[in-house]
Amino acid sequence: MDCYRRRHVAVVVTAIQLERLRRRRASRRRFWVHPVIAQRQERGQFWALYQNLRAHEDQFFAYMRPFPGYFDELLGLLESSLMHQDTFMRDSIPPVERLVITLRYLGTGQSLASLHFAFLIGKSTASVIIRETCVAIWNALHAAVMGQPQKEQWKEIADVFQQTCQFPNCAGAIDGKHIRIKKPVRSGSHYYNYKKYFSFVLFAMCDANYSFRYIDVGSYGSRSDSAVFAHSEFGKLLHDKALDLPEHTALPGTTSPAMPFVFVADEAFALGENLMRPYSSRGLSLARRVFNYRLTRARRVVECAFGILANKWRFLHTPIHLKLETAISAVKAACVLHNFVRARDGFNFEDSLTHSLHSHRPSVVRGHRQGAAVREQFTAYFMSPHGALPWQLDAI
Repeated sequence: MDCYRRRHVAVVVTAIQLERLRRRRASRRRFWVHPVIAQRQERGQFWALYQNLRAHEDQFFAYMRPFPGYFDELLGLLESSLMHQDTFMRDSIPPVERLVITLRYLGTGQSLASLHFAFLIGKSTASVIIRETCVAIWNALHAAVMGQPQKEQWKEIADVFQQTCQFPNCAGAIDGKHIRIKKPVRSGSHYYNYKKYFSFVLFAMCDANYSFRYIDVGSYGSRSDSAVFAHSEFGKLLHDKALDLPEHTALPGTTSPAMPFVFVADEAFALGENLMRPYSSRGLSLARRVFNYRLTRARRVVECAFGILANKWRFLHTPIHLKLETAISAVKAACVLHNFVRARDGFNFEDSLTHSLHSHRPSVVRGHRQGAAVREQFTAYFMSPHGALPWQLDAI
């Protein structure tokens, strides 16, 4: 009986070894460069379209997303970091083509297989190009378009919030957005969120011009917005009062009390001296309903920023089928490109919140007494002659 078992095991092992050998032989390269890819410079999309598109600005914008002038400026910033050395065996892909491939991916969300057939490059090559170019975009633009504001810049941000959203002493709006991804290898349920799909979180703080002033990308999708915020660099700086916010200032039309500069958020965040969230929706007085409306007008700026970001860089509309590290780099690159383009296009604020009140999801996140006192001061101000809006009672 033991002899039979040994023979059976030997046969199985031999079969497995033969199958592995067959697979290795099947996977061996038949070509050093596939004949289709070898025609990249004759038939590839970049070589066939790029020069023609430059002659038509509208078509160039539709294909690349930035206008030709912005594209050239961006290429100038990235060219040295995207330059690869030619070898004896083949020429390297030039920086301009690498940037076009990456922008095309960010703008459409095409699969690597689609990029492979469009640009006649290998799928693994496309993945490497996207990763390297997104990292280069972040490194080149981050400090210039998303540097931490200083005291005077915080005041400028607050002035725009007052002008466009009529919320004084507001230094920014914060929120989180789930970025859908394929399940990372050996990640368990860490990235499985309450919406029943795999994601990581893009946490952002933005100004009233829909520009991102701070982002934190890559936290587990299973985490709540408040947990992501608490563990982010921004959350720690706010907690430690290290953001260089301006000194307390009286609200417009008043002389006292001096009020802190605050960030506005939804119910997922805890109330604090510098962080305002809505009142619970149960049994609200008229004044508290007005406060929720006024806060919503300012808070939804960050939601609009997420919408603008996703509508321009449409890879965010579908699950990202890249390695986790590459997906995070792509989102970070899209955020700084969002700021880069908006700063050059100019800001066009359209107040679509005048007669709308967003319904909030109940939350058990609580704040402390100092934050509650600040919120009550804002509530009283919004009902006073100096702070009330003519339409606010109709809107609620």
